[in-house]
Amino acid sequence: MVEAAVIQHPIATLDDARDCAKRIQAHMRQNVMGRDDVIELVLVSLFADGHVLLEDYPGSGKTTLAKSLGHAIIDDLPKDEIPDFRRIQFTPDLLPSDVTGVMVFDTNTSTFEFRRGPVFAYVVLVDEINRASPKVQSALLEAMAEKQVTVDNICHKLDDLFYVLATQNPLDSVGTYPLPMAQLDRFLFKIRMRHIDRESELEVLRAWGKPREVQQLPRVNRGDVVASRRLLRHGITVATAIQECLVDIAQRLRDDRRIRQGVSTRCLVQAIPALQTLALLRGRDYVSSADLEHLAV
Repeated sequence: MVEAAVIQHPIATLDDARDCAKRIQAHMRQNVMGRDDVIELVLVSLFADGHVLLEDYPGSGKTTLAKSLGHAIIDDLPKDEIPDFRRIQFTPDLLPSDVTGVMVFDTNTSTFEFRRGPVFAYVVLVDEINRASPKVQSALLEAMAEKQVTVDNICHKLDDLFYVLATQNPLDSVGTYPLPMAQLDRFLFKIRMRHIDRESELEVLRAWGKPREVQQLPRVNRGDVVASRRLLRHGITVATAIQECLVDIAQRLRDDRRIRQGVSTRCLVQAIPALQTLALLRGRDYVSSADLEHLAV
């Protein structure tokens, strides 16, 4: 098998950052059919340093989506021994240590050492997040909010790239623990995935069981994604009018009696890098009203 090429040049301009995002997008589109809109939002959340909650039906391709994202990124820090992708199946009997890691006694040295849990990865797929108890959900909350886990009063840092793609089934609510508002607020997007269109579904059936000619697309370094995040914060202009529009939308939602809880200030802060990323993907160095309308609707 021929190993795909890797971007070697540093991320110095917005064009470099855009090229980095497009390469990841190409990897995901090659493996996931009929989900271009979802792929775009996942990319936006990745480069905006946010997380995504997918409300989907079983067999909709969420694992393939997350795997293709993780495998498009190559570790440029091999000594940290962090994998590109991990999947955690949340169940009612899951413990926080099953996610974060646990202290293990080493008989050779007569000391305890920390054994990392599956949360130590670049891209983490949390399957059926509402199946686990609130105690486990709170352990994941710390990882998402602070990019660290605490075990035996010792904090262990996660990688700067750490990204969570969580799912929940909208049909089956028996034996589930609804996510509290504090945890929902940690997700940049909640995406409701629908079944793919007819032509895409037919293409999946035609390709099933046949050998695929997978094109070896160039992959990207984890450092390129982290550098792109920093670059677009200063390289994409956000006008005062856009900021004022965000605040006005938030005020309208808070005042609407039909809405249980309005938008938090943290949501508004997270919206800025999301808008900047969308502008980057669309080839601009400024956020437009079209970007705001696209994400708001």
